[in-house]
Amino acid sequence: MGNLVEIQQQIEKLQKQAQEIKTREFDRTVRDILAKMAAFGITVNDLKQAKTPARGSSKRSAAKKPAAKRASARAGTVVAPKYRGPNGESWSGRGLMPRWLATLVAQGQTKESYLIAP
Repeated sequence: MGNLVEIQQQIEKLQKQAQEIKTREFDRTVRDILAKMAAFGITVNDLKQAKTPARGSSKRSAAKKPAAKRASARAGTVVAPKYRGPNGESWSGRGLMPRWLATLVAQGQTKESYLIAP
């Protein structure tokens, strides 16, 4: 293994080679992009106005696909509690039964005994 000065010289040489390769590939990539823009009729203004599309999609293909629907029209809405526990816990009755109520039901009590009166 060489000394520190030799290694630093090698690093410098490799960094110069890497920069030259990057410059060549950059120029080639730009030419590729320009050729594809010409083939598809894409302008610089199209690029400026386009939002960053998801991987594998484009502005044109997104226009042809139907819009994605939300999971539910009520998703994210807050629901009033339907059950109240002995220590002030509450549950709307939606989703999984909370542990406090599951424990009470396992002990032989009923869910209905914890209903909040309307």
